[in-house]
Amino acid sequence: MALLSAHFLLIGFTLLTAYFSYLATLDISTSLSPQGCQMSYMSPSYVLQTGFDKRWSNLAGRYSLYLYREVAWDDGKVRGSMDPPAVCLPSGIPVLFIPGNAGAAGQVRSIASSATRQYFQRPGVVADEFETGWKRGVKPLDFFALDFNEDLSAFHGPTLESQLRYASNAISYILSLYPAKTQIIVMGHSMGGVVADSLLPSPNISAIITMSTPHTLPPARFDARIDKIYSRNQQLLATDTTPIVSLCGGATDMMIPSEACILPPTDDDVKPFRRTVFTSALEGAWTGVGHREMVWCHQVRWRVARAALELGAMLETAGRSKILDNWLRDGHTLPPTTQPVPGSLELADGDAYEVLPQASDLMLKDPHGDARTYLLPYPRHVEKVVLYVSSGSVNGIAPYHRSPLRVSPYTCHRRVAGSSSVICSPLKPTMLKLVPNPLPGKPFPVPQRGADESEGVVLFEADIAADKRHNEDQWIGFQIDGADGHGWVVAGFAQSKVVYNIWPGAAALWRHRVELPREVQLRTQIDFPNLVSNVLAVYKLTAKFKPQDKNPSCSDTLLPPVVMHTSHSAETHYFPLVPITEPAQRILLHTHATAPYVPQTPGGTVGTNIVIYSSGSAGCLSDLEALFIELDWSATVGRWASRYPTTLVCWAVGIVALILFRSWGVHDKGAPMPSVSQSLSDFVRRALPRLLWMSFVLSFLPFPVSIYLGNRGQLWFSFLAPLILCLATGVVCISWMILAVLIWPISRLKSWAPRDRGDVRSAHRSTAVSLTLICGLIFLFVPWQVAYLGCWVFHLFTCASEIPVQHTRSTTTIPLLVREGSDGETGLEASNDQPIDRHDDTSSSRHDLDNHHHHLHLLLFMTWLLPLTAPTLAVWVRTLITAGPTTPFDGDHNFLRVVPFLVLADFVSRCSDPLFQRQSFERRWSVRWLWVGVALVAMLLGARRVYLVFDVATISAGVVVMVRIGRRYWGGPSWTP
Repeated sequence: MALLSAHFLLIGFTLLTAYFSYLATLDISTSLSPQGCQMSYMSPSYVLQTGFDKRWSNLAGRYSLYLYREVAWDDGKVRGSMDPPAVCLPSGIPVLFIPGNAGAAGQVRSIASSATRQYFQRPGVVADEFETGWKRGVKPLDFFALDFNEDLSAFHGPTLESQLRYASNAISYILSLYPAKTQIIVMGHSMGGVVADSLLPSPNISAIITMSTPHTLPPARFDARIDKIYSRNQQLLATDTTPIVSLCGGATDMMIPSEACILPPTDDDVKPFRRTVFTSALEGAWTGVGHREMVWCHQVRWRVARAALELGAMLETAGRSKILDNWLRDGHTLPPTTQPVPGSLELADGDAYEVLPQASDLMLKDPHGDARTYLLPYPRHVEKVVLYVSSGSVNGIAPYHRSPLRVSPYTCHRRVAGSSSVICSPLKPTMLKLVPNPLPGKPFPVPQRGADESEGVVLFEADIAADKRHNEDQWIGFQIDGADGHGWVVAGFAQSKVVYNIWPGAAALWRHRVELPREVQLRTQIDFPNLVSNVLAVYKLTAKFKPQDKNPSCSDTLLPPVVMHTSHSAETHYFPLVPITEPAQRILLHTHATAPYVPQTPGGTVGTNIVIYSSGSAGCLSDLEALFIELDWSATVGRWASRYPTTLVCWAVGIVALILFRSWGVHDKGAPMPSVSQSLSDFVRRALPRLLWMSFVLSFLPFPVSIYLGNRGQLWFSFLAPLILCLATGVVCISWMILAVLIWPISRLKSWAPRDRGDVRSAHRSTAVSLTLICGLIFLFVPWQVAYLGCWVFHLFTCASEIPVQHTRSTTTIPLLVREGSDGETGLEASNDQPIDRHDDTSSSRHDLDNHHHHLHLLLFMTWLLPLTAPTLAVWVRTLITAGPTTPFDGDHNFLRVVPFLVLADFVSRCSDPLFQRQSFERRWSVRWLWVGVALVAMLLGARRVYLVFDVATISAGVVVMVRIGRRYWGGPSWTP
C-alpha cells in the first residue's frame, strides 16, 4: 500500500507541477518583456520568377522565388495584386529574404513595404532626404523572397541543406538580372538566418540581417546533421568579414531561446562586424517582440528597411558596418565616427556664456534664442556627468524627427589663472544613446502602440577625472545651439553607485528593502553583486511610494523615473518607476546572457544591477520611499519550464532504461518477470531516493556546458536535477497509465480475431523476406522513422492481443527485497510490500506471463523513443503534403537504425519460449548493463544531443538481439545450456 501511495503521490506532484509550469510559461510571454508593436500595413503583390527554373536549381519543382512589389508604388508596374504580370524587371538594389521554419515568402511584405514607402514620399516621387547629399546614390530595393512551402527546417538537417542549396542558386539567378559586381543584401527570419549564415563566405553578399535566429543552439536538437551545420556556421561567423546584425525578441519570443540568438564571439585577428541587438534595447523600439511578430512589428521593420536602403549605396565594408550601427543601435556602443563631433571652443568676455552656482543642475524648458554656453562647477564626490536632451541632438544622436536644438558637452578651464578667457575641449562620452520617456500612468510599452521612431530622449554620460573634481577654475560646459522653443535640456552630476549584498538564497525566501540616496539625482545606480545573473532566475522589483503621493504629480515631470536593467552588452530593458499604474506592471529583472547548454558569451554582467534615470528634483523620484527586490517564483518557474523540456524527455528515456535494467535483473535470477506496475512502484520506492541524491551531487560538478543540466555546476541551480528527475519519473508513470488504457480496448478485439501463434524457427524464411522488403523500402523511399512508428504500432497490438489467460492458481506472497547477487548485480526479489506470484501452473503459463511482462516493458521503452523520432516524421508528412510524393526525401534511409527494433517486435510476436534468456557467457558481464549505458547517455548528454540517445538505444537493442535471441530468431538453438 505504501508503494502505491508513493506511486500516485508522485503522479499527483507531476501533474500539479506541469499545470503550474504551464501557467507560468504563459505568464512570462506577456509580463517578462511586454510587447508594444504598432501594426504595419501594406498593399502587397508577388511576382513569381518563372525564369528561375530547373536550369538553375534541381529544387525548382519543390521551392519558388518571388519578387515583391508594392501596389501602385514601385514604378507603377504593378497595379493590382490579384493578377500581377508574369515578368516584372528589377530596377534597384537586390535583397533576398529567407523565411524560417514553416515560414512563407509573404513574410517579406512588411519590411519591403516600409522600404518602398520610405524611399518614395508618394508613388513615383523620391523622398526629399534621398535627393540630397550622399544619399542621392541610394536606390530603391528589390525584395526577392524564397518560398519553401513552409518546410519544417528546424527539425531536419537534409531539409535545411536543401534550402541552403536553393538559396545559393537563387542568389546566382538574382544577380544575373543586374549589372556585374552587384552585391545582394540577405535577410533571414528564424531558421532562415541559419541558412543565411551558411551562404558565407560569398563575395556576392554585402551584409546579413537576421531576425529571431538561433545562431548558437538549434531549437530542436534531434538531428546530428543540424549540429554539423551549426558547427560550420560557428567558424564562418567567427572569421568571415561580411557585416552581420542579429535582432532578438527576448523573453517575448517563446519559439526559440533568445540566448541562442546572440552571435558567438569573433576571431580577435579578423574582428568582423558583429552586432546582437535585443529589441528591448533597440532605439526607437524598446519592446519585447514575439517570434512571428519580428517581421511585422513596425518599430523593428522600419529600421531594418532604412538600414537596407542605405546599405545599397555603400561600397566599402567599413561603411556598411557604420550604417548598420547607426540604424540598428542599442546604445551600448558609441556612435559611429561618421557622427559629427564638436570642435574646441574658446569663450571670452563678450561671448554668451553663464557660470551656474555650485552644486546646481542645468534645466532648460523650451529653450530658444541664440547660441549660449552654460558652465557647471565640479562638485565633490561625484564621478558622472549626465545630460538629457529632448527633441534635439547630442553629437549627432537624436530622434528621427528632431528639432534644430543641438547640445555639445565640453570640459572647460581658464586659459590663465585669474583671466576671464575659457578654453573648452569636447567631452568624450562613456554612453550616448536614446532612452524612452514613458507616459506617466501608462504601461510601458503601450500595448499595440509602443514607441514611435521620433520619440526618445538623448542620454549623454561621461566620467569625471579624479584630479579635476572641485576645482574652481574648471567646469563642465554645455553649448546650446539652434534652440527654437521645442524640447528641453537637463544636465548635472551623479554619484557612481550604491551596493547591496543580497544572497540569492535570501532573495528566494523573502523580499529585501533597498534604500535610495536622500538626494534626488539624475542618475542612481544600484548594484546587487551576489544576485545570480542567469536566464533561470528572475527578480521582481517593487516600488513603495509615499501615501500622499498617489496623484498625477509625475505628469509634469520632464523625464519620469525610468529603471534601466542591462544584463548583457546587447540586452537592456526599461521600466517606468512611477506611482501605481493601471493595470499594475511588474518590474521583472531577467537576462539571456548566461543560460543552460549555451556557451557563455562575452558582454554579460556578473551580478545584477539597475540604473534609475530621472530629470532630477522636479521629478517624482522624490516621492519614492524605497525599493524592494525578491525572486519572482512564477516567472522563474516559467523560465525553467521553457528551458528543460528536452532534458525532461531524455531523462524519462533514461529512467525507463533503468527500469528495464532492474526488471531484467529479477528475471535473470530466476524469479518471475515483474509487471510494469511492480517495476515502477519498486523504482519509486527504492531506486529513486538514491538517484535523487546522486543527481544533486552531480549538479555541483563543473561539467562542460553541453553536459547534464548545462549550468556549469552552479550552486544555486543544483536542486533542479532532483526536481527534473522526480518529474521525469512521474511522467513515465503517467505514460504507462495511458498505455494501459490504450491497450485495454485493443485487447477486447482478441476474441473477434484470434491469432494463432507460430513457431519462430519455422517462419524464419518468410521473416527474412519481409525484413529485406522493409529495409529496401527504407533505403529507397520512406525514412527509417516511419518504419519505427510502424514497428511500435505492431508491438502495441502484440501486447494487447497476447494477454495471458488468468487461470485459477495458488499464489505465494514473498517479500520483494533488494539483494546482491553472486555477480555483484543488484536485483529485485520478493518483499512484504509487493506480492509476486509464484505459479503452481504449467511452465507454459509461467512463460506466457513472463513474456507478456517483457512485451510491456519493451513497449514502454519504445514509446519513450517515439518523441526522438517524431520531428522527422512531421517533416516527412509535411513534405508529402506540400511537395508531393515525387520529391525525394533526403537522408534518413539508414535501415540499420531500425532493424534491431524490427527484429525484436517480430520475434516477441512469434516466440512461445521464454524471452531474453540469460546466456552462459553472461556470468561475468550481462548485456542488461547496456540499459545503464542508455540511461547515462540520456541523462548526461541527451539534452544537448538528443540523437545520441536513440543511437545508443539502437546499439543496445542490437546487442540484445544478437546475444539473447539471435540464433533462435533464425531457427538455431539457444546458447543457454
